Amino acid sequence: MTDLASEQDALAILEAVKAKRGYLLPHHGLLALTAPRLARAYDEAYTALTLDRRALSEFEKEFVWLPILMATDEAIATHHIAKFKAAGGTDRDAETCLRLAGFARGARDFRFVHRHWAGLLPGFDRERAYRDALAALTRDRGAEAGLVEAAMAATHACLAQWEELAIHIRGAYSAGFTEVKLAEALSLVMFPGSVPHFVEAARVWRDLVKADAVPASAAMRLWASIDQSGFDGKV
Repeated sequence: MTDLASEQDALAILEAVKAKRGYLLPHHGLLALTAPRLARAYDEAYTALTLDRRALSEFEKEFVWLPILMATDEAIATHHIAKFKAAGGTDRDAETCLRLAGFARGARDFRFVHRHWAGLLPGFDRERAYRDALAALTRDRGAEAGLVEAAMAATHACLAQWEELAIHIRGAYSAGFTEVKLAEALSLVMFPGSVPHFVEAARVWRDLVKADAVPASAAMRLWASIDQSGFDGKV
């Protein structure tokens, strides 16, 4: 007796996925054949995460996706370029996303100077220097400020750069980007950046709310007040 799904059942799953997305990737077939229940659940999760319309517009969502994919070396996800263009994204907009991804990778250098050379450079203010450099990169690019903050927050979460993530969560609030839009942007981290990174990103946001570091809504303050410790009492 085989543990593999029947060819008919596996093909039915793949046909449904392709009809919904317009493409298939190697893992779709592997899951359909070896774990059909997981394949269906995975497709449902992916649909809810990336295909269903939530708070972000299609352009906003793909603007967040591109620097995430660049920062995580997800070269295979070329369908997001097509979706970006279909949503009105231009080559110039894509280059702006490239600037954001590259800048996120370089954020460690601001952290390095702050941690190791601050005594030698008494005039250095890490966040000011970081903000000035980002402003220079995005000046006259036509990118909405709150969307830049959300894209940078998600990208930093993928790179496990939690201090920078906190900077941009605060920045998103300052720019008037809604909590539900920011939450959607951060949720995109789950697939290319990993669920554990999304868990940690949520912790960073929760800690900012608990510390009154952001003007959080009543619902978000309630969320932050609930004990959400992990098995070992952390998080």
